[in-house]
Amino acid sequence: MQRGVNPRDAVVLLPFAALLVPAREAFAVDGGWLPRIETPLTLAATLAAPPLPMPGQLGGDTVLDTLNAAALLRRQPWGRAHEQRDRRGFAHVVSLFVDAAQTLRGAALLQPPAARPAFWARARAQAPAAGGPGAFEGALLQAALAWAEQGAPAATDALFDCRPGAWVVLRLGGSDELAQAAALHSGAPVLLLDADADTTPPGGSVERWVCDAAEEEAWAAATQVLDALNAGRTPVALVALDRTLVRRVRALLERQQVPLIDETGWTLSTTRAAARLMALLRAAAPGAGHDTVLAWLKDWPPALAQADGVTALNALNALEARWRDPRRRADAGAAALLADALAHLQPFTLRRERTLAGWLELLYDSLAADGSLARLQDDSAGEQLLQALRLRSSDGAWRAAAEGLQLDLGGFTAWVENTLEAAQFVPPPQPGAEVVLTPLARAIGRPFAHVVVPGADQAHLGAVNVSPSLIGPALAEALGLDSATSRHLRQRLAFAQLLRVPMLSLLRRRLDDDEPLAPSPEVEALVLRRLQAGVALAPERRWQSALQSVEPTPLWRPAPSAPHDLPAALSASAVEALRACPYRFFSRAVLRLSERDELEAGLEKRDYGTWLHAVLHRFHQTRDDSEAAPAALMRAADDVTVEQGLDAAELLPYRASFELFAPAYLRWLAAREAQGWRWQAGETSLSAEPAAWAPQTLRGVLDRLDRGADGSLQLIDYKTGSVQGLKARVADALEDTQLAFYAALEPEARSALYLALDDAKAPLAIEHPDVGHSAAVLVEEIGRELQRLRDGAGLPALGEGAVCETCEARGLCRRDHWSAP
Repeated sequence: MQRGVNPRDAVVLLPFAALLVPAREAFAVDGGWLPRIETPLTLAATLAAPPLPMPGQLGGDTVLDTLNAAALLRRQPWGRAHEQRDRRGFAHVVSLFVDAAQTLRGAALLQPPAARPAFWARARAQAPAAGGPGAFEGALLQAALAWAEQGAPAATDALFDCRPGAWVVLRLGGSDELAQAAALHSGAPVLLLDADADTTPPGGSVERWVCDAAEEEAWAAATQVLDALNAGRTPVALVALDRTLVRRVRALLERQQVPLIDETGWTLSTTRAAARLMALLRAAAPGAGHDTVLAWLKDWPPALAQADGVTALNALNALEARWRDPRRRADAGAAALLADALAHLQPFTLRRERTLAGWLELLYDSLAADGSLARLQDDSAGEQLLQALRLRSSDGAWRAAAEGLQLDLGGFTAWVENTLEAAQFVPPPQPGAEVVLTPLARAIGRPFAHVVVPGADQAHLGAVNVSPSLIGPALAEALGLDSATSRHLRQRLAFAQLLRVPMLSLLRRRLDDDEPLAPSPEVEALVLRRLQAGVALAPERRWQSALQSVEPTPLWRPAPSAPHDLPAALSASAVEALRACPYRFFSRAVLRLSERDELEAGLEKRDYGTWLHAVLHRFHQTRDDSEAAPAALMRAADDVTVEQGLDAAELLPYRASFELFAPAYLRWLAAREAQGWRWQAGETSLSAEPAAWAPQTLRGVLDRLDRGADGSLQLIDYKTGSVQGLKARVADALEDTQLAFYAALEPEARSALYLALDDAKAPLAIEHPDVGHSAAVLVEEIGRELQRLRDGAGLPALGEGAVCETCEARGLCRRDHWSAP
């Protein structure tokens, strides 16, 4: 007013937008006309439309600038050679180039337009020459400088043409060079309010807490926020110094249903929307595995839709089951679903290369055709994803850059992934939120009643990370560019501003994993300054969570009872499980739980065993005296390989073993046939209904039955396991379950043996000493046990023996958590 300026003609410039509302409320208290309260960016947006960059011009948009920079460097012979030789290395060079050009352009834009030629002249004079040590980096910096000098004008240039009655510039957390330059350039009166003058303001209460590890620090920070809310100290700021730690604090608060306003966000590529989009592109890649295709199908709208009253999800489950077990019968619904999915993916593989604009057009059409686009538009992360990828953008410079880049599908997928990795997702504020998750620089100057700062240690408060850059410290200082020194100063000033809040909680941990973590130098300096000013700071306190007395709940071994849920038919493996551990039988036979096969797992030993069983069965079933035995055996191996859909390359190591096994098997077979034995049957399904088991029955498949010269039958069970293990099985005849079970299925068999197929001396016959007696005992004892179970006896988890080491039900019975043996 002393200068004769009416407040309504003045412009107040604040350093960031979060201060606008509290500042306007504060000015409104006195009534009357308010000055115009803006930030440099909000004011510039109201003064003029943002200028559009010309094609190929540096404009400050990192995605567009990266495309233009890559095209610019590709035009150089060394650039093309570098990209062909090392695509990732070339991408890193482009990143350094864009960073240097944007930094130089940003510094120039802080100058009034008339002063910029002098800035560029000074930059050219100070930049290192393109020669000697670091010649490549020097040449790249010179090119970045030339590109930046020809960069597009910025929206903030309108500030230098603004002529208000007066300027009021707030300095908070460091100087705002653009605001000061625009104000001084106008010639109008300028009032500079320096809130950084006092670096040790008295402020309110400061608490310091120390924890042992990151998880404890997260709990401590969450507790501080909850205590502040319960005490009515709102709003509360949670400062994000350590992003990983704060994500954990956020999760703990959400568990307590605390609404938040998150001003930091997280990487867009980690959102569900991004995962769905990447699943589509990876499924479209040639040679995509079953796991990759299923990951997309499980989120593909048509795969989850209703069709003829039956959910297509059933078809999806059938397709997954078929892929996990190729022997499963094909399902018509699954086949139709797969055909639709492949037809939807086909456009991505019709052409090897397209322009980036062409790929984006195809992606948009694909998302629109299957309903995925609508899902993305209805989701806040999906909407930001569409904006980040610029689908259907009308920006001329963007279209020109996107039309100039040729990519194959793999390159386009990598571009999408990198673009989403570089973008931040900022979630919308939750209704009723009184907790604000914010960076340190935006926590200052706001009316927070309590500020919680986890991560107040040497690694996160006081330490400034230095990113790789073409611009060295000397050049940055000479040109007044942002540097590690200036960033450290801003962080120090911002931390000093936090001391003005009524309550400040500083938390740190002693250890980061196994590495000691020292206190923050900023906090240590604060303690020293307070001592020098005669104001002692409260000492650090060891954080201790509130303890709650709970009664111990012992966990005993389970012994479920299932008198009415026993399976109607028992297999040999079910009886083996019952004898080894009743609880294993309960999980397998009663609950019918089983481990699912891996989709992309390579061939394993058991796969070889299954294949070899089928080969021997095919050989004996189709054997013809007119064909030589070696040729017939090899033909059977080829036929089974095709029938089972096995990859010949994956089978190659096992096939090599089979090539050695085949002659040995034929010699063993010839000697056996010389003794009068002949192959009778194989893969025979049998069932039996012993009275002692009623109403349960036995059911199984016999690998092989041979008939001797005297007409007797002999059971043969093929095995690819350890010979020593097989010998141990039959050493105590009553302990062997499998052969005894098969003998109970085929009472006419007088003898039984295991035929080891995977040994240096294979085939090796290991005969059961008295299989008939073992079968009779097995039927009687298991029948008695089944009667006990039908009467309500429990199925206890034994927790003993080698079976526990490989049991898939160990997590179900909680063997490792029992309170007593």
